[in-house]
Amino acid sequence: MANHDFEQWNGFVGRVWKDNVDVRDFIQNNYTPYDGDESFLAGPTDATNTLWGKLQELQAAERAKGGVLDMETEVVSSLTSYGPGYISDETKDLEQIVGLQTDKPLKRAFMPYGGIKMAEQSCKMYGYEPSEKLHEIFTKYHKTHNQGVFDIYTPEILKATQTVRV
Repeated sequence: MANHDFEQWNGFVGRVWKDNVDVRDFIQNNYTPYDGDESFLAGPTDATNTLWGKLQELQAAERAKGGVLDMETEVVSSLTSYGPGYISDETKDLEQIVGLQTDKPLKRAFMPYGGIKMAEQSCKMYGYEPSEKLHEIFTKYHKTHNQGVFDIYTPEILKATQTVRV
């Protein structure tokens, strides 16, 4: 085993982690416990407090509505499903990180790739009607993970899963 002394390793001690992938050895040799208090931490900024207040208002509205503020039924969730999203348009200039899972804060995404039935049941459970077009797409043209699993089951396994599902 060759020992490679890279410039990036200057200041770190130990030997084994330099020859092998050994995270434990690296940590054991380079970890220093912190025994102080939290005085080194900074408090939240005014922007954080303002945004947190907006989010708390949304969470209260979500609880008042039974646990789901809004739910997507027409757009399948992906990294590019939506543009930049904000907790609140009136405070968007305060946000340092931009992007929500959907087009509105606390709106639940529609995620059918694991299984279309589960995604549809989730919508219906909270009073939303899932898209018939997405149902067609994910039952006729696009195989979900669950369908792929069930497609490889033997008749005996399928029978056993039907017994368990009762």
